[in-house]
Amino acid sequence: MKISRKLYSYYLAWPALLIYSVFFVIPAIAGLYYSFTDWRLDRTAIKFIGWDNFERIFTDKTLLLAIKNTLIFAIATVIGKNLIGIALAVGLNMRLKTRNILRAIFYSPSILSILVISIVFTPMLRADGTINRILDAVGLHFLSQNWLTNPSVVIWTIALVSIWQQAGFQMAIYLAGLQSISKEYYEAATIDGAGAWRSFRSITLPLLLPALNINLMLTLIGGLKVFSEVFVLTGGGPGNSSQVVGTIILRSFGEGSWGLGTAVNTLLFAAVTVIAIPLLIFMRRKEVSE
Repeated sequence: MKISRKLYSYYLAWPALLIYSVFFVIPAIAGLYYSFTDWRLDRTAIKFIGWDNFERIFTDKTLLLAIKNTLIFAIATVIGKNLIGIALAVGLNMRLKTRNILRAIFYSPSILSILVISIVFTPMLRADGTINRILDAVGLHFLSQNWLTNPSVVIWTIALVSIWQQAGFQMAIYLAGLQSISKEYYEAATIDGAGAWRSFRSITLPLLLPALNINLMLTLIGGLKVFSEVFVLTGGGPGNSSQVVGTIILRSFGEGSWGLGTAVNTLLFAAVTVIAIPLLIFMRRKEVSE
């Protein structure tokens, strides 16, 4: 009877394993192979060329800029989304009469389409837009920028838009973590004379590590795989100043350079794996030790 139950559980997993293999494992292996070829739209024969595509990635200025922009976006959004998410969660976990309304307000941008957000933000970020008018009105006119056409600030602008959109989602995860912490810990800390900062550092933050672990993974992977925000706000412009790995992949496939596009995609997959897995292991160990 025990054997039949065990076999029955394996049979249930087979359909999911088959679907996963057909739509993920096999294409991933095929993509890895094609990344080492000269696969192009204008060629009927595919030739194995070794590391040539990867050498081009690390010698082409546009591709290097895209990698740099992707890293800048990932680091900025990981820090911004998590700091703002924690701050909002702590503030809205207090006994405020309007806390449910405020939670809904701060969470609502995360359910909006990036297309809708681009329609809202594009006119606001122009040279004569709302953002610069507000800066001029409060005496900070020296901070006014062409936010989406200045090559030196455009990737930071896109990162700020992404932080505005997604910080509420991180807030919701942190709120779930905060509400699982027993109030008895804070009562004991108050009796011992601990202040707000000491309670946050010694109680809230250690017990919030599972939520922090989840959010770090989500924001890091999302940051490295950024595409939609750049595509709808700037399309990679002005020039190539806001190109990221995702838009380079789209452009490569659009130009018929399928081998190069697959190589860039393989490099992105490797980067996400190499960065995310060690961070996950480190955070899990930290979580257990706490």
